[in-house]
Amino acid sequence: MGKKPFPSYSHVIKYIFEQLPLYQNIGPKALRYDLQNISSLMLHLGEPHKKFPSIHIAGTNGKGTTAHILSAVFQHAGYKTGLYTSPHYIDFRERIRLNGQMIPENFVLDFFNQNAELIKSAKPSYFELSVALAFEYFASQKVDIAIIEVGLGGRLDSTNIIGPLLSVITNISLDHTQILGNTIGEIAYEKAGIIKPAIPVVIGERHPESEPVFKQIAGEKNASIYFTDEICDLGNFFEWGETFMNGPFLPKNIRCALSSVLIFKKYYPEWSLPLKSVIQSIQYFKKLTNYIGRWQVLSEQPLIIADGAHNLDAWEGTVAYLQQIKYAKLYFVMGFVNDKAIESILRLLPKDAFYFFCQAKVIRALPAGQLFDQAKKAGLEGTADYPSVADAFEAAKNKAEKDDLIFIGGSIFVVGEIL
Repeated sequence: MGKKPFPSYSHVIKYIFEQLPLYQNIGPKALRYDLQNISSLMLHLGEPHKKFPSIHIAGTNGKGTTAHILSAVFQHAGYKTGLYTSPHYIDFRERIRLNGQMIPENFVLDFFNQNAELIKSAKPSYFELSVALAFEYFASQKVDIAIIEVGLGGRLDSTNIIGPLLSVITNISLDHTQILGNTIGEIAYEKAGIIKPAIPVVIGERHPESEPVFKQIAGEKNASIYFTDEICDLGNFFEWGETFMNGPFLPKNIRCALSSVLIFKKYYPEWSLPLKSVIQSIQYFKKLTNYIGRWQVLSEQPLIIADGAHNLDAWEGTVAYLQQIKYAKLYFVMGFVNDKAIESILRLLPKDAFYFFCQAKVIRALPAGQLFDQAKKAGLEGTADYPSVADAFEAAKNKAEKDDLIFIGGSIFVVGEIL
């Protein structure tokens, strides 16, 4: 690679997206199903993941939002707080934040130049490299705590080398079944892999298939297990404003995050997390963490909402929530990736809406024409006559009146091209 293989940050990004195996492009082939490579990377870097305390978060839906809320809680309380999430919408650096601010380009550049030979020899995956970069950054900045979101699954996820103070599992539903398993129980087993010996774990939702799995693994590891419905009732803490600003899952995610804070305070009373500060930080968590892409309101006349919901469970909540919003006409700007089972999603979508089907600029994107054909079989009316997501969005805006609603979703890649 030479002495200065990466002369600029743009060269780093070019290398990442052209030379590393990316899940967004090739799907499961980009993944490694063990922790050997990330452990080796950590060893070469001086084990930075052992130099800061952390909270580890897994789950099918809501883990990103829960992670951002917890980050806001500690940040607002005065703690230097790292946040690692995935995927990103616009900028790779969204994945790694310190007190809400993205990792500097210069740090990314220096990391790649200083570790060029290691990267060349270890051949890490895209995700392994991003995890290593995050942990090195948090250690170098001497964060007081880092909130770490699992990428996929839990047991064999690269983030699962940390020894957290608290583990959190938001919920379990069917997603990534080709990787994690075909049943709720099998997926729960993979997510429960983040439960550590004698470390408390908070479970966001009960399910008759996942609950026994969590209890069994927590018991085997002597880890105290807590379910959020036993811990707190949001009605005692918050009064919400206009519903469309909140999104269908925010109350669940807030309850999970608040429950996690309460359990954290129980086990680690030396941390100063006054309840008043906690509540304030939760109410303003989006601003504190620069949170984007989840039920993000882009306009109010017409109402334009962007959300990365991409599996059946998320779409069920989204469709139900949309029915609570007042609008004249409903339009969707929609695209999916090609490895999602979307038939069930298409069947539950509103038949009285109009759909602008599109294809994001990623290899795994489902061609808009194929999506149109499947949607037509499900009884949906729309068009796929647009060369890009931006063109489809522009067409929707041109058609919508001020009292209408435009919803952008189906894939984070579609949302990312709009933001």
